[in-house]
Amino acid sequence: MRIGMPLAYSGGFTETADRLADYERSGLDVVLLPEAYSFDSVSQLGYLAARTGTVEIASNILNIYSRTPALLAMTAAGLDYVSGGRFTLGIGASGPQVVEGFHGLPYRAPLARTREVAEICRKVWRREPVEHRGTQFHLPLDREHGGSGVGKPLKLINEPVRERIPMMLAALGPKNVTLAAELFEGWEPIFFYPEAARAAFGGALDAGLALRDPSLGPLRIAVDTQVAVTEEETELVAATDHVRRQLALYVGGMGARGKNFYNDLARRYGFEEAAETVQDLYLSGRKAEAAAAVPDALVHGVSLIGPLGWIKERVAAFAEVGVTQLNARPLAATHEHRVRDIGLLKETAT
Repeated sequence: MRIGMPLAYSGGFTETADRLADYERSGLDVVLLPEAYSFDSVSQLGYLAARTGTVEIASNILNIYSRTPALLAMTAAGLDYVSGGRFTLGIGASGPQVVEGFHGLPYRAPLARTREVAEICRKVWRREPVEHRGTQFHLPLDREHGGSGVGKPLKLINEPVRERIPMMLAALGPKNVTLAAELFEGWEPIFFYPEAARAAFGGALDAGLALRDPSLGPLRIAVDTQVAVTEEETELVAATDHVRRQLALYVGGMGARGKNFYNDLARRYGFEEAAETVQDLYLSGRKAEAAAAVPDALVHGVSLIGPLGWIKERVAAFAEVGVTQLNARPLAATHEHRVRDIGLLKETAT
């Protein structure tokens, strides 16, 4: 099993990036950089490419609305070039709060848009003239769809390092998960709970895999989690509380009522009553109470917090349901302990 490590977009990037060699030596396979309404991740991924030698780099995620498909393809080809073929393009639909609220773009047809983005990106990397007639994109843009009529089908000037850069789709909803299994090299779910994964995702995965092109290879399943290898009570409490607060934020407040993908996921995991309670408390401003209402089973099920023996059991649980990569954010207080925990996780997962 591969080990990835997401970096924070809200602070500490330079300090961690400049010490990534320590994580590389500990066995880290992939470093991932999120992008929300933060600094853009592309400039920082270029920095990571220059500061590393063997670890792969991945966007985690670039949304499919704020950049055109051709720009996503150009960006991925450029990052793959400066990293010597070490880049994975992670994309996702994000949500209306970010897409409409921050970027001022309509959040429409995420499934159709995702499919067409993938098709166009792969056409760009093959250096084919970019022509596309879909429901979301018309390339070249003709007069009928608001263009001047003088656009030409162009192909990428540079020769990419690879004509198929791996693509990973962040997806939680059943239709998006089906699309990931059908069309992408990898699927990335957040808050993955192994014991309920089959019930929550199994049907959607099966439907997508039945349509999958064999040339894509087996589906990579890269799940986001958090890790703290410790037996110290104060460290256990601090790490658990951190995960609990994050779950409360996402399940309770990351989206409007009825439009919260993470709340829907908690319900699909079987925590319907708790999901409703957490959301009610969070949206009423009672955030501490919302965190306290997150079920212990969910907190410990989606994270890797505890003694090494417990970590081994949880890694085995993830592997049993097909997980091929753990994107683990280390929660330890010091750099040395964070590096140690990534190393221990790699040993456990090997």
